[in-house]
Amino acid sequence: MAGKKRVCIVGSGNWGSAIAKIVGKNAKELPQFDDRVTMYVYEEIIDGKKLTEIINETHENVKYLPGHRIPDNVVAVPDVLEAAKDADILIFVVPHQFIHRICSTLLGKIKPTAVGLSLIKGFDKREGGGIELISHIIAQELKISVSVLMGANLASEVADEKFCETTIGCKNKEAAPFLRDIIQTSYFRVVVVEDTDAVECCGALKNIVACGAGFVDGLGLGDNTKAAVIRLGLMEMIKFVDVFFPGGQLSTFFESCGVADLITTCYGGRNRKVSEAFVRTGKSIAELETEMLNGQKLQGPFTAEEVNYMLKAKDMETRFPLFTAIHRICVGELKPDDLIDCIRSHPEHITDCNNLEENVRAWPVKSHL
Repeated sequence: MAGKKRVCIVGSGNWGSAIAKIVGKNAKELPQFDDRVTMYVYEEIIDGKKLTEIINETHENVKYLPGHRIPDNVVAVPDVLEAAKDADILIFVVPHQFIHRICSTLLGKIKPTAVGLSLIKGFDKREGGGIELISHIIAQELKISVSVLMGANLASEVADEKFCETTIGCKNKEAAPFLRDIIQTSYFRVVVVEDTDAVECCGALKNIVACGAGFVDGLGLGDNTKAAVIRLGLMEMIKFVDVFFPGGQLSTFFESCGVADLITTCYGGRNRKVSEAFVRTGKSIAELETEMLNGQKLQGPFTAEEVNYMLKAKDMETRFPLFTAIHRICVGELKPDDLIDCIRSHPEHITDCNNLEENVRAWPVKSHL
């Protein structure tokens, strides 16, 4: 990756726009990056004017991150191919449902030496009952190296420049320093680890648990019950990675991408918020997404459905009872207060913190892969 690195941000929602603030400033100040940063923006009309024109003229994403100035060297582009064609670093931050379409558009049209950084949370279904990590899809379809960034990073707080930590999972030792440098600031601390799959799984699975936390809030059951959901959710996250993406490190779950992001998402974030409203209002998840999220997508129910798709195909629903119950509540097969029966009867009994890894591996789940 010789010469100045050109950066493209593929996506411009609230998280994409918050990252654009960081990336634009770093690209302008650091000599290893080209000043100009492109940002792919799905074109929308806001009060009779194109969103890309508004961003490029006012340097503000008035729909998804109002009140925050995006650096003037970040250029909004409505064509993803035009935005990405010259980039050395592609930062993907779009809803995971759209990644296949974007990759098919970019295939063969980007630099073969480009590297990717995925901020996308979720999985993708495979035929036969499996699921795939989004970073794997990008790497396979575009034939580039792809790393991931996940952490306790509520977009609004990052945009407000409140201190937080994040985790980059990267096995590409040449790319790691550039990915760290383009993201890290005095208020956004980056830790790079090689355990890429576990980092990414944490970013997806915590949204399922956050739905459970939201159900607890909607039922008015208090913080003690929510803490039980968080703890059991963490255990299922650890075991899920151990079973389906083996080879990870337990220490990864204690980085920002793991327990920190889980706690943050279960007390803030859209998945908790909408799930609480789901219980209190009786409206569907789809209705509430439209009413409450201003065009943003809700990841938790989608991810719960994707995970359940694989668990059901492998006859493992009962082995991950919290994930399964949350999915069934989201689709109306269970009532929200049925979650408490799930908590009461949960099969895990890990008590020895000094032998956590050994006990997690001893939890009665066998790989069906």
